[in-house]
Amino acid sequence: MGQYHGPVAGIDEAGRGPWAGPVVIAAVILNPDHIPEGLNDSKVLTPDLREDRYAEIVATAQVSVVISPVERIDRINILQATLSGMRVAYRRLGVPMGSALIDGNIVPKRFPCKARAVVGGDGLSLSVAAASIVAKVTRDRLMVKLSRRYRRYAWESNKGYGTREHAEAIEKHGVCIHHRRSFSPIERALNLLEGGSELPLPNEAEQI
Repeated sequence: MGQYHGPVAGIDEAGRGPWAGPVVIAAVILNPDHIPEGLNDSKVLTPDLREDRYAEIVATAQVSVVISPVERIDRINILQATLSGMRVAYRRLGVPMGSALIDGNIVPKRFPCKARAVVGGDGLSLSVAAASIVAKVTRDRLMVKLSRRYRRYAWESNKGYGTREHAEAIEKHGVCIHHRRSFSPIERALNLLEGGSELPLPNEAEQI
């Protein structure tokens, strides 16, 4: 990013793969005078460490979060919901002149500043790592909150991903408004439930 000027925002998402719940996008501009220690890809941090880093990030950095709901995911697809959320998250930072590092291999079209996609960016850039932590903690909290109302799906533990436990709950109870009907496992589940067939169960690690 040496050819770019102004503050650099890190941008990342959480929740592209789950069968249920929103996708969350975060944009973060770190304070160069107060960079939290231990920033890394949120997936390699324990939940307690993520919460600690999250608290320090939101207390010291510029942070913007976009929550793209299931309705939008089903209407425009998960990729477009994520990319549009990245544009909005950056704009909400209110930076007149800056640049961005985006985790992944796509820079959204019509992005409002100079930007570069970085595969594995959450393990290479501190600002992207910070965004991954903010997005992950925000989404996990939302899924835990939803799980209190929809206890049968165990979202407090699987966070909406396609685990065997989640599939068994769908087989027994059907789907709810927070399931992504545009995702093939949920579409298939709806068709099978309507036809009176049993749902195939995924492996524990299966996600889409």
